[in-house]
Amino acid sequence: MTPKRQLAVTEQNRLRAVFDTNVVVAAIKSRSATSPNAELLRRWQNEEFELLYSLDLLSEYAEKLWTRRGDPDRVDRFLADLLAIGTPIQVEPDTIKPLIAADPDDDLVIACAVAGRATHLVTYDPHFACLGQQHRGIAIVDGLHFLYAVRDSANLTDGRIGRRRS
Repeated sequence: MTPKRQLAVTEQNRLRAVFDTNVVVAAIKSRSATSPNAELLRRWQNEEFELLYSLDLLSEYAEKLWTRRGDPDRVDRFLADLLAIGTPIQVEPDTIKPLIAADPDDDLVIACAVAGRATHLVTYDPHFACLGQQHRGIAIVDGLHFLYAVRDSANLTDGRIGRRRS
């Protein structure tokens, strides 16, 4: 297999995630280096998976991070990184379907995941339980279970077990 072909296979199988705001807030506010959410952010910054976002999600992330008094440097870095290495997704207003009656803002997260062809929607919000474990082929998981998927993907992509990519 040529290196170019390996890259194509890797990109085709690349994890694509949308983080609900609660995951981002938990990661930014975490003081523990071993926090699954903080590790997810580090792995995303190392480009081990794609983090998809829409303009609506970007606005919600910024609003929640500032109102929940996240560390200003960490908030600024996350938002700058999101704009630099995140994957922007265009979500048309007519594609936002009312799926979660308990919290219509959650419909924006789902619409971004669907429009971006995400593999995972990562959340701690119990409102998503009404969709089950997946929606339109998108796995709905918490941060820890997505971290397991990222670690597994990194091991498969690297061809090594237990080594992080640098």
